[in-house]
Amino acid sequence: MGKGARTKPDRLAEKLLQVRLGLGLSQSEMVRHLELEDVIAYTKLSHYELGRREPTLPILLRYARAAGVCVDVLIDDEVDLPENLPSIPEHKGLPHKRTSRMRHTR
Repeated sequence: MGKGARTKPDRLAEKLLQVRLGLGLSQSEMVRHLELEDVIAYTKLSHYELGRREPTLPILLRYARAAGVCVDVLIDDEVDLPENLPSIPEHKGLPHKRTSRMRHTR
């Protein structure tokens, strides 16, 4: 992996704002809705929505779930959010099944 800057979605900030407004929530309400009260201050959402900062992947996942979309809809500049939020995702992954670790024997 290189040390260069990674490509950033041009429309991410716009979409995060669209999600919040589509859900009819204030920034404080959105933080509660995302269950992030103990993680971030509501003012951080302003930084996300203005494109000054990018949310972490787990926070992006929470936004996607709140909007009812897959994460790729948020990060793909070629894809628009659905008009009505929350939406119904086109696909859902399968829950991760915990497996016991295999032990190597000699």
